[in-house]
Amino acid sequence: MIYLILGLIALGGVTAVIGHFRNKRLQKMLERGEISRIPEAREIPEACCGQHEICERDSLLAAVSKEVEYYDDEELDRFKGTNGDAYDDNAVDEFRDVLYTLREIEVAGWLRSLQLRHVELPDALKDEAFLIVGERRIR
Repeated sequence: MIYLILGLIALGGVTAVIGHFRNKRLQKMLERGEISRIPEAREIPEACCGQHEICERDSLLAAVSKEVEYYDDEELDRFKGTNGDAYDDNAVDEFRDVLYTLREIEVAGWLRSLQLRHVELPDALKDEAFLIVGERRIR
């Protein structure tokens, strides 16, 4: 039981440290003019609004929304213009880290955001990402 409590405390500490460094990185990007504002957390509704034939939330089409939304992935903008087959293993791991920290409901929006930012998903992750979106649509 003591190990469980210590593990939870350690996890909380790691999360706090990661959050601190993320905020520092975003502040530096803001100061350098790389971003115009610090992205704010936004709640994504679980249910679709029902106003569209195909739910915008689950759509991969960039034409559905022209607003770029960041998913704590601003660092991926440096891959703008890179072909999907040109990524090295470290770059694929960066994309994979973001993909697997997203909630299932956010994956389609993230892929749409990458399209709007002209950042191509690595070929090694395309099947995984589309599988997640496809399973979400079936449910």
